[in-house]
Amino acid sequence: MESEVLPTVLILTPVKNAGRHLSRYVALIERLDWPRSQLSIGILESDSRDATFESLQTLRPRLEARAQSVTILKRDFGFQIPSGVPRWADAIQLARRSTLARSRNHLLSGALDREDWVLWIDVDVVDYPANTIGRLLSEGRDILQPHCVVVPNGPTFDRNAWVNGGRQTMHDLRGSNAPVRLDSVGGCMLLVRADLHRDGLVFPAFRYGLESSAIRKPHPVWQAGEIETEGLAMMAGDMGHQCWGLPDFEILHAPE
Repeated sequence: MESEVLPTVLILTPVKNAGRHLSRYVALIERLDWPRSQLSIGILESDSRDATFESLQTLRPRLEARAQSVTILKRDFGFQIPSGVPRWADAIQLARRSTLARSRNHLLSGALDREDWVLWIDVDVVDYPANTIGRLLSEGRDILQPHCVVVPNGPTFDRNAWVNGGRQTMHDLRGSNAPVRLDSVGGCMLLVRADLHRDGLVFPAFRYGLESSAIRKPHPVWQAGEIETEGLAMMAGDMGHQCWGLPDFEILHAPE
């Protein structure tokens, strides 16, 4: 492939207490077959209690060797999960997801330049093919995500990607070997045409979509509306754009 005909891609990753995942995260980016001239990287660290930010500075030369532009930002939001409370506990979800949405939006506004596409990748995604960018772009969809699992052919990990009011996830949509329509998306890995972000598509840090027919009624945690990645999907729908998933294209997440 000639690099000059390939679109430019910005990889964006918000991180927090991510020191143990950073080496693998960088190694996977180094393994990507996308040309350095067409790749940019943006990372925002917030509220870490470990040495995540310092580790990012140490790893920066490797990232700069792999991408034509590297942006590393720091922005604390003052949110910590209380000791002994699991991150999936209902009581903290609205505050936790709101903070993550703000982190994503700050990163987007601080790192997006002239790139054609944004590829959101969570730092604790531990394996994906070297041809992932080309594979996703080849589908020609404005918003597209692969299927995030913990073990190959296992159940869906990223349950924020769903249809039918959350009753079906990517696990239930396997077998087509083609993109499927999604009502909501997750953020483990998410490809977005950059112009949609420029047009105003963001991650709502508040309950969004109260008038949308696609939201869960009632929401299982906070009664109504969607937030963060699910909120982005509702906003995309309001903007006239469909979200898609690839249930048979799997990426692996670290076990929890």
